[in-house]
Amino acid sequence: MIRLRILEILEEQGHTKYWLYKRMDMMSYRNFKNIIENETSAIRFETLEKLTRILQVPVGELFEETKEERS
Repeated sequence: MIRLRILEILEEQGHTKYWLYKRMDMMSYRNFKNIIENETSAIRFETLEKLTRILQVPVGELFEETKEERS
């Protein structure tokens, strides 16, 4: 399974979920929460671009592959 590392990146950078949510300026908190907690099955390219710009990381750093399978 591929998952997003957004929470880990926020922790590494000393930022909160709220800090990121306010800068994303695009969606409901519920959708935002689903994305950062890996409870979504799809993510828009526009969202990925915003995440990389705000977090100042290459797109590849947003993802990691795990051995677990999606239920």
